[in-house]
Amino acid sequence: MRPSKPNDDRAVEPPAGSAHARRREDAFTGNLLRPGPSPQPHARVGAGDRSPTPAEAGFDELTVIDADVPAAVERYLADLLAERARQATALDPVFAHDLADRVARFTLVGGKRTRAQFLWWAQRACGGQAAEAQSALRVGSALELIQACALVHDDVMDGSRLRRGLPALHTDVADQYAGAVLVSERERFGESAAILAGDLALAWADDVLAETEFSASRGRRVRALWSALRMEMVAGQYLDIQGQATSSRSLAHAIRAACLKSALYSVERPLALGAALADADDATTGSLCSAGRCVGIAFQLRDDLLDVFGSTGHSGKPSGGDIRSGKPTYLVAVAQARAEARNDRRALRVLKSSLGCAGLSEDALARVREVLVSIGARAMVEAKISRLAAQGVRHLEAAALEDDGRRRLRDLMQSATGIRPPENSSADSLDACDSLLSVGAEGCSR
Repeated sequence: MRPSKPNDDRAVEPPAGSAHARRREDAFTGNLLRPGPSPQPHARVGAGDRSPTPAEAGFDELTVIDADVPAAVERYLADLLAERARQATALDPVFAHDLADRVARFTLVGGKRTRAQFLWWAQRACGGQAAEAQSALRVGSALELIQACALVHDDVMDGSRLRRGLPALHTDVADQYAGAVLVSERERFGESAAILAGDLALAWADDVLAETEFSASRGRRVRALWSALRMEMVAGQYLDIQGQATSSRSLAHAIRAACLKSALYSVERPLALGAALADADDATTGSLCSAGRCVGIAFQLRDDLLDVFGSTGHSGKPSGGDIRSGKPTYLVAVAQARAEARNDRRALRVLKSSLGCAGLSEDALARVREVLVSIGARAMVEAKISRLAAQGVRHLEAAALEDDGRRRLRDLMQSATGIRPPENSSADSLDACDSLLSVGAEGCSR
């Protein structure tokens, strides 16, 4: 699914030398997303070489988790996924090798655990202590699994052959069966397998949440937010592909899709889940949700810019994918509107001939970039990102939060948007996303 295509591959880098960074480096070096053609023992998903738990290492749990949240989430994920791999192997070794192990590897290998970090620091900022730590790590792990579902499905819908510099899951499965499946059927088989793999990741995510113990009040809030998150994610993805299919260039459509497919799912809902785990009051939760809405939209707009102007290294995928597939991004909608307002025939001609052209050359893509700059679309999107980031931080500052948690959230928001907001937001910036705060807002209160 589209909700966060390269988002999670660029934002919030793990600390250099951290356990999370080492795990990711080892995993990519070992090319773990490309298993061989015959089933292997389930232990290869990480059950035998996990990092010691805080208790085993003799450290205070919160201190260890605070120091490296991604590594703590990965310790949880490794254990959860090892157990799921054992269950899958007992069910059927081929299914375990072809799908379950790939889902486990895909979830463990890549990403910055952005959503889990927003959740963790929201619950810490709202006063969460050791009693909430295990629940927060489990819900954070569930978010990582639903993110795996979204990315696997997104690659199928986008026809992307690469993810994080490695073959996308559907491509990898098709390649595995190159000698056993007819060429005419191989691509379809790989896509079908990937759809099932994404479904499996979603099922595991729901299992993790269902098996997590909450108090009655916290459980109601968490389950309501989880239900909203899943539907919003699908709605945003549908608006994305519907806009692509109909060649929509509407600014309102682009912003609403960005809000549903990324802002809610990537930032606001994780923040709300963290607040729910800490049993935060309505005012604090509402401020966090408002901050997450603004930052989440900026997060998606930044991603749209990186897709066109960034290097392949940002996402492990060729740049210009949104242009070639004709995605109805806000960047493209702004460019279309400005070109029409100026009656800029050259710009309109370049956009019309390039958007949705799967075989667009690098030279043609360069002309699109030049139009996006000359027409002022890139500058307008950059300005909107800055305004949204500033308003997001303003909402964050208005919340009654613990100082360290607030600082960590502010840092995460800066990483997500690529912007360090000014200390004092202008009055104009405070109106940047007010009209968007009604979308899905019911999940932000008790």
